[in-house]
Amino acid sequence: MTARFDAIRNARGERLDTAFTPANGAPPSSTPEAIVVIAHGVTSNKDRPYLIALADGLAAAGIASLRISYAGNGASDGAFEEATPTKEVADLGAVIDALTSADIRRIGYVGHSMGGAVGVLRAAVDDRIACLVSLAGMVHVHAFMQRCFGHLAYGDPMNGRPECPWSRTLEDDARRIGSVLPQAARVPVPWLLVHGDADDLVPLQDSLDARAAAGGRPDLVVLPGVDHRFTGAIPAMVDAVVPWIRRHLKS
Repeated sequence: MTARFDAIRNARGERLDTAFTPANGAPPSSTPEAIVVIAHGVTSNKDRPYLIALADGLAAAGIASLRISYAGNGASDGAFEEATPTKEVADLGAVIDALTSADIRRIGYVGHSMGGAVGVLRAAVDDRIACLVSLAGMVHVHAFMQRCFGHLAYGDPMNGRPECPWSRTLEDDARRIGSVLPQAARVPVPWLLVHGDADDLVPLQDSLDARAAAGGRPDLVVLPGVDHRFTGAIPAMVDAVVPWIRRHLKS
């Protein structure tokens, strides 16, 4: 991994943990012409099996990728209590700044769950994103937080993870955002929604609502019987995403 990708810092100076996967056959030290940024959801990090599998699938198709952990998550600097969608939108901007400074002009983004909401918020205002993929993407952000974590006291672990305490900062930011439907209507680039119809964390309806808000323009792949983490269906998710990215990122 090259220095230009492993020393990315956000506006607060927090180092973001990243993993660069070059296209198969490309020298690891070379600068790719195009790259896909891959990001995680709430209480998660860049090393989820489905994100690694996607990076490997992209590499096999001749596309480089950069998996990132947002500040406060995984091995990145920062406090989890300060990790909000709004802050992660800014983190993503810092990543894109670093990539464009390295003369990479074609940048795609794939976000899972809350990372999907982050992608919509960024793509609506940043024309450096050439194509967008939402994996089980969160759309109704406040409703999700209340449904999954609203019963917790501040400081209680989210998803049973002591390193991920529920915070007023996250709740307030989710309430301010509400949903990303207004931003979905303003996403100008090719957009793919991939969602399992057995997702009990972020329901398929989120993707259906996003597609409707965007005037039906996004492509939609529904994976029958598949849950939020693509259990048993990671290859199907990769097969849905990789050809689509190859077609739109390099066009």
